[in-house]
Amino acid sequence: MGDTNPAGVRFEGSQPILRVENMQASLRFYVDVLGFENAGWGNDDFTCVSRDRAGLYLCRGDQGRGGAWVWIGVEDVERLHEECKTRGVTIRLPPTNHPWALEMQVEDPDGNVLRFGSEPK
Repeated sequence: MGDTNPAGVRFEGSQPILRVENMQASLRFYVDVLGFENAGWGNDDFTCVSRDRAGLYLCRGDQGRGGAWVWIGVEDVERLHEECKTRGVTIRLPPTNHPWALEMQVEDPDGNVLRFGSEPK
């Protein structure tokens, strides 16, 4: 099979930008509840949160309409589900097996849905 990238430019990754209305409430959810780390350069209008190799930009009152859906691959969605339950996260969908992944869903304070998935069972 030949080179499937005719442009030759390697993509390094992707980090969605989520619209949020209250940055402090969003940071409490992503950092205090889900265990992400806030970027040192972040401010009340724009920041980046990350956990391991997954990152999300948060933008207050701009860049989108809210209610976005984001896929985040994880090592073990069942362990993450237990972690989220102990931290009081509202689970939209508990771990459910699909052909593409064992997936669970949670919703942030602005209605953005995070789809976490690991290898299907």
